[in-house]
Amino acid sequence: MSNYSLRCLAIFGMLLIGTVAAVALYSISFAMPGNNFTILAQQDLETKKYRNMVIDLGDGVKTRAQLTLPAVGNGPFPGVLLIHGSGTTDMNETESSSKPFWEISEYLSERGFAVLRYDKRGIGEGGTVINTSIWGNMTINDLIEDSKKALNVLMQQPEVDPKRISLVGHSEGTIIAPRVAIDNSTNVKNIVLMGVAAQNALDLEYYQDVLAPVEYAHQVVDENHTGLISVQQIAKDLTLLNSLYKFNSGSYIYNFLSSYIPGKYPTPSETEAISGALAKDFGTNDFISIDKQLEPVLTKRYENHTSNMTSLECNQTEYARWFQSYANLIPPLSVIGNVSNSTGILMLNGENDSQTPVEQAFLFQQRLTDVNHPDHTLITYPDLGHLFYPSPPMSTSSGPIPQYVLADLYSWLESHSGLSYPYLAPAFSNMTTTTPSGANETGSSNSNNN
Repeated sequence: MSNYSLRCLAIFGMLLIGTVAAVALYSISFAMPGNNFTILAQQDLETKKYRNMVIDLGDGVKTRAQLTLPAVGNGPFPGVLLIHGSGTTDMNETESSSKPFWEISEYLSERGFAVLRYDKRGIGEGGTVINTSIWGNMTINDLIEDSKKALNVLMQQPEVDPKRISLVGHSEGTIIAPRVAIDNSTNVKNIVLMGVAAQNALDLEYYQDVLAPVEYAHQVVDENHTGLISVQQIAKDLTLLNSLYKFNSGSYIYNFLSSYIPGKYPTPSETEAISGALAKDFGTNDFISIDKQLEPVLTKRYENHTSNMTSLECNQTEYARWFQSYANLIPPLSVIGNVSNSTGILMLNGENDSQTPVEQAFLFQQRLTDVNHPDHTLITYPDLGHLFYPSPPMSTSSGPIPQYVLADLYSWLESHSGLSYPYLAPAFSNMTTTTPSGANETGSSNSNNN
């Protein structure tokens, strides 16, 4: 390269540095023959903006909401409504070190979507109950109607294209989103179901309380696959202990688990005390049969718990009325086939999901195939749990959603919202899809990194 060329490049570099020196910067370096050059780029460029809102849910009930918009352009942008999971859930789905809805809204809005999320009725920031009367009298039908009201608010925003609306439901939200889509088939273009709940409350509760712990005992605790586990093995396994005693609030083990600090292993004296309590409960301090002794105990506790939850008067517990309404709801599996053929459906599920197991998503997929729904895709993620974070079996760990999950979500929504086409197959997952043309495509690829 000539000296003249080098001088020109040097002058260009000086001008570039002077132009952007007033903002926060980071550097990208590359090499040319005989020289290294550094280009400075903006680090604090605004890519999204926010609008805080209040949604009127009717009957004097109001809740906080936030609309996240792309920072560039006036729209109209395709809109996304986030519908949260069960429990005391705020607009971010705040759970320990996880805020999945905040992450989703940030990711999508940076890439061209207007995203609305809202606090569940009676719930405030951080998942705190701010109105016990509203929360205690809530039913699943209330939550369905709340989502419809939030949908109307989203469509009324001047920056949003009301003809390009997608619903993203997580867990309980996968029960709600299909129903909202069916009742608003001309407006809802797509639904995304994350952590699919296909069966009713009692069936899912039975899986969580009985089937999953029994399978965990066989696959993880019983290392020799004899069908037997010792009292001492149970005492050292906090996951199995929690399954046994999560409803037994008066027991020593329940009190221990309630005060247990994650990452702190039980002391020898605590393990000995737990072993003694287990020996009393099972009538032995030796081995017990998983199928003949452990499973009946789990089944009995499930029956007692669900019987109480479906028979209590609504004012006796804040949880009962919601559970009653959920237990009496037509199962989602009987509803999903009624979603319009013009509505695209994406299902995402972690393969280590212990709350809405991946088999639930398979049931939805089978049903949609049976009714010849023309555009549905199922993506499953090895090693991810209910919050789409790496989790061991029978546990739900929390943390940032891996970038590849967010990329899959965005890529599918992008291709189904008139922004681009075709949809690119995910790189870190297992996928089965039925395309609008009716052709089935399958692909799989596993990765152990984020």
